[in-house]
Amino acid sequence: MVTGLDSIRTLLNMDMQTVVVGTSGTTADDVIAVARHGARIELSAEAVAALAAARGIVDALAAKPEPVYGVSTGFGALATRHISPELRAQLQRNIVRSHAAGMGPRVEREVVRALMFLRLKTVCSGRTGVRPEVAQTMADVLNAGITPVVHEYGSLGCSGDLAPLSHCALALMGEGDAEGPDGSVRPAGELLAEHGIAPVELREKEGLALLNGTDGMLGMLVMALADLHRLYKSADITAALTLEALLGTEKVLAPELHAIRPHPGQGAAAANMLAVLEGSGLTGHFQEEEAPRVQDAYSVRCAPQVAGAGRDTMAHARLVADRELASAVDNPVVLPDGRVESNGNFHGAPVAYVLDFLAIAAADLGSIAERRTDRLLDKNRSHGLPPFLADDAGVDSGLMIAQYTQAALVSELKRLAVPASADSIPSSAMQEDHVSMGWSAARKLRTAVDNLTRVIAVELYAATRAIELRRHLTPAPASRAAIEALRAAGVEGPGPDRFLAPDLAAADAFVRDGQLVAAVEKVTGPLA
Repeated sequence: MVTGLDSIRTLLNMDMQTVVVGTSGTTADDVIAVARHGARIELSAEAVAALAAARGIVDALAAKPEPVYGVSTGFGALATRHISPELRAQLQRNIVRSHAAGMGPRVEREVVRALMFLRLKTVCSGRTGVRPEVAQTMADVLNAGITPVVHEYGSLGCSGDLAPLSHCALALMGEGDAEGPDGSVRPAGELLAEHGIAPVELREKEGLALLNGTDGMLGMLVMALADLHRLYKSADITAALTLEALLGTEKVLAPELHAIRPHPGQGAAAANMLAVLEGSGLTGHFQEEEAPRVQDAYSVRCAPQVAGAGRDTMAHARLVADRELASAVDNPVVLPDGRVESNGNFHGAPVAYVLDFLAIAAADLGSIAERRTDRLLDKNRSHGLPPFLADDAGVDSGLMIAQYTQAALVSELKRLAVPASADSIPSSAMQEDHVSMGWSAARKLRTAVDNLTRVIAVELYAATRAIELRRHLTPAPASRAAIEALRAAGVEGPGPDRFLAPDLAAADAFVRDGQLVAAVEKVTGPLA
């Protein structure tokens, strides 16, 4: 699975990595290596043998007069028609061409690469009946850096991510458009020729086998989990910084308090915050005020409970992802005993549910971070900080509108938390009468992760400024490290009003690239 420092190690070393595809599935790290970092792909000898054996079964069935779905019949609601041998190559070409019906903006390169790699993973399981040469062509296209053009809309998350996978299969045939390694979009046939790759001539079942999987939604789940792991650590850090800036108490983070409610994520989040706050000269001053606080507000005091629940949600999502990464999703499927059987394993419900669940968790993490930021800016609740952390309040507006931006992002996160998987719309003349909408769940989760990064960046920007405004108190060593690294990255500290968008963009990049976590972990050691 993707884990914190392992992910950073992966980010630094992927360009030279080779991923070997066998028959028993793949790992999340391998998906990220191929999708994001251009790792090369090799097919194992075991996979090639399994491909050849399964193909032999399909060829034998194709020679028989009895109809077999996907081999000698039409597809979906048209499966009742028997297709004669002379039309079967045309049948496989036609399913790819007709199903490559996506519309809307182009999908990101990393998503398409994950989609193709995960389809190759299933093909290499020996359960699809695809010939070894087709699998090798898929690997060759990925290794050449050729990325088919895939569009936003076209998958209902059932019968596989049909339109997205069809656009990828179309490129293997030398048709449609693709992006070359230089980023230019050109006819796929030209790009294949430039790299010495022969277009595939699809045979029985192969067109169908290239289209029929949960690969797009799974790829996006794996990448979201990697990003969220970093963001949850980042949120623990910013929550700790805000607690410091508000002169709160770290006593609520004591391990014995979290041991009596033993949710693993909660304990990990509290431990992270406590590690960041070690040695702080700002915490514990809440009893020294004119009106002493008995306890901190929920957004500060309950930070481990909220972040912890999200961590436990991610743990469940990783379990689902691991199971799916070990699966061979196709219909029909070639079984070890030689049978070719129809099934419903292409239904995306298991993946769709956790994609939606993660969007809910992301929205709540963003929501509590925004509440902490607002507290830092409100002179009635910030315990001595200037209004909006302004230099000369009234002349300066400080971070007033930065919080507006953060609030707008949080409101969008809440809209993105509405589940896609609770919806279904019938298709294929009612043959496919219940679908998962998992692709849609994955697409909105990507947007949610992107927005959550910005929300955390705004809290970081506010909390670090607030700590620096406590000029007569000394922050924790880990906090100082975060502030120094942020300033070195070009994000300015307190002062008169200035053009704020560049600072916020730099803070966003600082969180997004893992610099915040890296800076803090140099002091604390690895965070959970």
